[in-house]
Amino acid sequence: MKKEIKNICCIGAGYVGGPTMAVIALKNPHIKVNIVDINEQRIQDWNDTDLDKLPIYEPGLSEVVEHTRGRNLFFSTDVEQGIRDADMIFISVNTPTKTYGKGKGQAADLKYIELCARQIASIAQRDKIVVEKSTLPVRTAEALSDILSNSESGFNFEILSNPEFLAEGTAIDDLLSPDRVLIGGDNTESGQIAKDTLSSIYEAWVPKERVLQTNVWSSELSKLTANAFLAQRISSINAMSALCEKTEADVDEIARAIGMDSRIGPKFLKSSVGFGGSCFQKDVLNLVYIAKSYGLDEVAEYWDQVIKLNDYQKRRFADRIIKESYNTVSGKKIAFFGWAFKKDTNDTRESAAIYVADHLLDEDAEIVIYDPKVTEERVYADLEYLNNHSSEYIRSRVKIVNNPFNAVGDAHAIAVLTEWDEFKDYNWEKIYSKVLKPANIFDGRNILDKQELNTLGFNVYNIGK
Repeated sequence: MKKEIKNICCIGAGYVGGPTMAVIALKNPHIKVNIVDINEQRIQDWNDTDLDKLPIYEPGLSEVVEHTRGRNLFFSTDVEQGIRDADMIFISVNTPTKTYGKGKGQAADLKYIELCARQIASIAQRDKIVVEKSTLPVRTAEALSDILSNSESGFNFEILSNPEFLAEGTAIDDLLSPDRVLIGGDNTESGQIAKDTLSSIYEAWVPKERVLQTNVWSSELSKLTANAFLAQRISSINAMSALCEKTEADVDEIARAIGMDSRIGPKFLKSSVGFGGSCFQKDVLNLVYIAKSYGLDEVAEYWDQVIKLNDYQKRRFADRIIKESYNTVSGKKIAFFGWAFKKDTNDTRESAAIYVADHLLDEDAEIVIYDPKVTEERVYADLEYLNNHSSEYIRSRVKIVNNPFNAVGDAHAIAVLTEWDEFKDYNWEKIYSKVLKPANIFDGRNILDKQELNTLGFNVYNIGK
């Protein structure tokens, strides 16, 4: 048994809410989907007639938005109206790691989630199904339920957990053909109706056997566990990369060899300068905090080591640039190719490039950055957020250019920080003519043809080789 859904509201027009709702609208043309956000500029960008100005870059997203926007997909700053009209409300707001108080540096900051719940409780004029879509710690649904069930409205609010498993850069493909859709809810009659209702929305295009229903706690913890396991695989291969560099082994050959073992498989074994993105670090730290809060110190220490290894890898990469630059980068120009945390996205959250740059700024380097999708102000905001250097110092030492060849003139070294495909196809002979000699390239993603570059005269330093 399920309810009929005619109107969906999603609170939060970010990296999860925007693409997810666009695909739900595409596949459920009979449902009106409203995405609401208090950020006026973001909503304005979503409504821009120039689809190149959408606030999120994802391959395939602009085509989906073009097909649905104005038909059954709408973007608005009127949060209250969105809540009032909706049969089902998705909460897809930011849940950053706390920067203050108890749990600082590890626990998720749930203030935006709580504000949403209180707003829904005060505005709703009938029963609602409320779906937590943000990446959240275990037992958040309990807090949501607590706030909503204690509202004076007397309406029934069913809380579901529906974690996203999107990989940025392939989000639209992941949404159109997901490995699984996870829906957690109460094992009550009304909870089952709510789960079946949300399931039916996904079943408009996802095979029924891929839509999994669980209890709400399993659903929440599954999301954290999935990201922790993926992050752990990356840290594991990166740990081996450090050993490879000392023993003349090749980390890519090792990854290929162990990836052919059917028990291990080949995915997430690509060694690099370190993982980034909005979820891996945040979710692992969240897991550490949860384990500690239940007195499971050994569990907490195990997962904390995944983060420590990732931080070590970024620091090790920066230290190698310094070492091969005669132990000083003071006043030297380092060209960065890439700032986004991975290719095919403009998301820079927790990007390895930020921390490598910060480490080099400690040594008074001058950094020139080229990234095909990241804006100048985003780069400055990322570095200023760390609060390790003054804004004036950062802006005097860091320059952003819109052409890769403008980045390399008189550069002492080139560092590849994002695996953008275009970097492989550059005229490297022309680049060689512009850089200072000896010409050093530090390939933090192992994407360049080392042999070809060596022939041109470059010294190429790889991860794990």
